[in-house]
Amino acid sequence: MGDEADNAVLAGGLNMGTQPDELAAYYARKYPLTFTDDFSPTDPSLTERYKEAWQVAVIAAAILKMRYGAPKVVAFGSLVDRSRFTRWSDVDLAAWGIPDDRFYAAVGAVTGLSEKFRVDLVDPEAYRDSLRRAIETWW
Repeated sequence: MGDEADNAVLAGGLNMGTQPDELAAYYARKYPLTFTDDFSPTDPSLTERYKEAWQVAVIAAAILKMRYGAPKVVAFGSLVDRSRFTRWSDVDLAAWGIPDDRFYAAVGAVTGLSEKFRVDLVDPEAYRDSLRRAIETWW
């Protein structure tokens, strides 16, 4: 079988192509509710939500530094790329230097900060170099 035939079989009879734009278009057709354009620089509710998410991130960073001794806390993901921020975005934080025996207490302290936003905390030192580099590039 050739590449096109393989793609057609994988796509349930539809040729979805192999280029990123073709794949994105295919999945946008297949899952239309997943691929919605929520970014609107003029949408006041989304702009307000973005500001609120940053307020949660700043408070969480202060808690992680003061209570748990994190020397470095950075936000990553959609919070640092406004064009990717949607009404479903969460607050992704990476914190360095929190002792292992206190890390889950730190997670508990920041995940309960907001009813509007899920706060995800990762220890980048526990992940592979590729993820750590990705987080550091966002920052």
